Amino acid sequence: MKHNRKLNIFLIIIIIVSIIPLTSCIKDNVQPISKTEYMLGTICTITVYDNKPESVIDKAFARIKEIENKMSVNKPGTELDAVADAAGKNFVKVSKDTFYVLKKGKYYSEQSSGAFDITVGPLVKLWGIGTDNARLPSQSEIDEKKSLINYKDLLLDEKDSKVMLKRQGMSLDLGGIAKGYSADEAARILKENGVKHAIVNLGGNILAINTNTNGKPWNIGVQDPFKTRGDPAGGLNVTNKTVVTSGIYERYFEKNGKKYHHILNPFTGYPMDNNLASVTLVTDVSIDADAMTKNIFYLGVDKGMDYVNKKNGLQAIFITKDKKVYVTDGLKGNFQITNSSFKLMDKK
Repeated sequence: MKHNRKLNIFLIIIIIVSIIPLTSCIKDNVQPISKTEYMLGTICTITVYDNKPESVIDKAFARIKEIENKMSVNKPGTELDAVADAAGKNFVKVSKDTFYVLKKGKYYSEQSSGAFDITVGPLVKLWGIGTDNARLPSQSEIDEKKSLINYKDLLLDEKDSKVMLKRQGMSLDLGGIAKGYSADEAARILKENGVKHAIVNLGGNILAINTNTNGKPWNIGVQDPFKTRGDPAGGLNVTNKTVVTSGIYERYFEKNGKKYHHILNPFTGYPMDNNLASVTLVTDVSIDADAMTKNIFYLGVDKGMDYVNKKNGLQAIFITKDKKVYVTDGLKGNFQITNSSFKLMDKK
């Protein structure tokens, strides 16, 4: 049976408070303002804890919408469509936003040796996971689309902000990185408008601005990857950080009793299949965390932990399918299990 996002929107809005601060953080004389919109294929909520007008949130959402209109694969006429239409033919001039995200995306594609690959568009469209057209493709279809994936075939002309895909049939998918950029940009807009205490929550991408209004760290819920979004497995204390999670719960469909989630393996053409249920990264910049989660998910707990430990300013939480939780050293004391069905383990 297909997982239908539209049917869950109402429930997600109701329980979304579980994802944002779990502890009291509001001074008596401050009334927070919060707005929720459906953007980037997910429920997005921005909550401001300063005495600011609602218009500051509107400005942040307008910026997210601007990014979505340039980079979405689900809207006709975007810049990504233009690049796909010109694949194998010519360069296409794109906006500074799109060029920046493509440059970042290619960098992280190289860093992951293709485990995260922004030219995965043909495969994403084939599976259709998270849309009403989700289906299990044939092996021959998968093989055909896999042959079109190669980040090395994305050419970037930095001088003129032009891009080109070398082969016809290729296409881009920025679903693994554009939310992170949107969170960073939304936070920038809020700060430019005098906001000092806020939470930007774009589905699995959360960005906490400074501390809460009492000067203490925010307590952010880390999603239980076996439940509907909003049910936390634990709580994480952060100050001025982004918390980004990729997991098997986000988008999936079921066929013949088997779940097929949206985190695709470009090498096999199928959803990534290891012992991980989710990876949560904690760092300073959301676009970086967004791109890295897919590679670290692919690496699994042992190699993923090694990767994180070699990156300055990066911390991680790994949740396995048997409900074991591993955290990097920098988060010890800042993360607590709140659901007794999970067990915090010593580092592997």
